[in-house]
This record gives sequence, structure tokens and C-alpha cells, in this order.
Amino acid sequence: MNLYLVNGNAGNSQSGLVIIENTIKSVIAIRPFGSNRPPCPQEVPESIALDYREACLVFPFSSKASAALSRRCLQNLLRDAAKVKPSDLSKEIQEVIDSGKLPSQLGDSIDAIRNIGNFAAHPIKGKSTGEIVDVEPEEAEWNLDVLESLFDFYYVQPAKVVKKREALNAKLSEAGKPPMK
Repeated sequence: MNLYLVNGNAGNSQSGLVIIENTIKSVIAIRPFGSNRPPCPQEVPESIALDYREACLVFPFSSKASAALSRRCLQNLLRDAAKVKPSDLSKEIQEVIDSGKLPSQLGDSIDAIRNIGNFAAHPIKGKSTGEIVDVEPEEAEWNLDVLESLFDFYYVQPAKVVKKREALNAKLSEAGKPPMK
């Protein structure tokens, strides 16, 4: 079904034709607004999830806006989950990489979010052309992919382990055995 505003009045039609008055001055198609990205896991704190959802929602319209929001989301995630000392994002990323706690593929990718986000937030000119470097859709999408992997690493997998340990410890207790180490 298609939804339309015709002369300010709502209408719908299976065929795409809507006649509300004899004289049509304007027809505006109303499209659902959503994201094709997976939903943010419920384990992710709401303040971080909000930035992620917004980055996903604006992605089809603006790679630049999505990249800037992804950058902000990364910084908040690192401060919340990795407990980095608040500083500039470059130093926070380096602190996480130096900790050796991230899987190598994530460590190799998190600085991409900062760099792509910088193209979005600052007018950086290319050396050869002198033109401002823009954010490409594939780059903004990569940022979202990396954030999803970070959500899984920092929030989803630890929550799964806690639930599984609790279940096994309950079973061990029922059997008269000590809890897991």
C-alpha cells in the first residue's frame, strides 16, 4: 500500500493514484523511515544505542552524518566498556589497542571509525586535488559493521557467558558441587 499527502490530506492507494479533490495541487509520497541494519543489542547501554540507531537511520541520506555519529558512538563505547581514560579519541583508541584485549581484527579496524569520522567532522582536503575529502557510503557502512562487532565483544558475549555460568552454577549447586572457578 502506498501512503500519500494530497493537498495536505492523507490518502492511500494500492495503485498509487489518489484523488481526494477534483483539483490536485500537490502529491507527496510518504515512505516508511527505518534502517536495514540489525537492531542494537539490548545489552548495549541506551546512551550508546541511541547514537548507533541514529547513525543507522541517517546512513541512507548522509554517509557523512552517519560517520560522525559512529565516531561519537565509538568514543562513548570505549569510555563505558573499555574504561579508557577520557582524552582525545586517538589516544583512547591507542590505549585500547595497547591493552591487547581486543581481537586483532577489531584492533585493526577501530581507528577507521575515527579517521572516517574526521572526514565527516572536519574539512580535510586531499593533497592531489585540493578538494574536501568526502565520506563514501562503503566507509560509513564499515563504521557501523565495526560498531556491531564491538557491541558483540564488549556487551553481548560477556552477558551470554554470565547467563551460562549462572545456569551451570545452579546445576552444580543442586548436585552438591562447588561453583565454577
